[in-house]
Amino acid sequence: MKKINIKSGEKHLIDVKVGKGVKIFQFVNAYGCEIGEGTKVGAFVEIQKGAKIGKNCKISSHSFICEGVVIEDGVFIGHNVTFINDKHPKISRDWKVVKTVVKKGASIGSSATIMCGVTIGEGALIGAGSVVTKNVPAKKIVAGNPAKVLRK
Repeated sequence: MKKINIKSGEKHLIDVKVGKGVKIFQFVNAYGCEIGEGTKVGAFVEIQKGAKIGKNCKISSHSFICEGVVIEDGVFIGHNVTFINDKHPKISRDWKVVKTVVKKGASIGSSATIMCGVTIGEGALIGAGSVVTKNVPAKKIVAGNPAKVLRK
């Protein structure tokens, strides 16, 4: 991985570690994060410090990946997916980052919201518009608000 810094009207990448073959499209804001080789990051995405994205992932446009999120290899993130990293956002003096993990090969549908402190299992599928509040078992399909297991 190499570290890059780009500040322009189209990209704002500060202290980002990128692997070979990474494609980052216009209007991306990323800082202090890692993006694994072969990953594609769509337009209007923000990736915060400490976030880690594995190899060969696809992060679709308008998604927000905050500090504390770990995305393993081969994960698909649909458009406008939002991760949340704090349980009590109004209490700033006690604020702590809560880790979230998306395991290898999982897929998250467009406009899903992923609450902090959950693990999305390997090969799991999150339906579009879902709100994930609990761990998702490997190879399960979940959907709804809150997301519930529908089937394998």
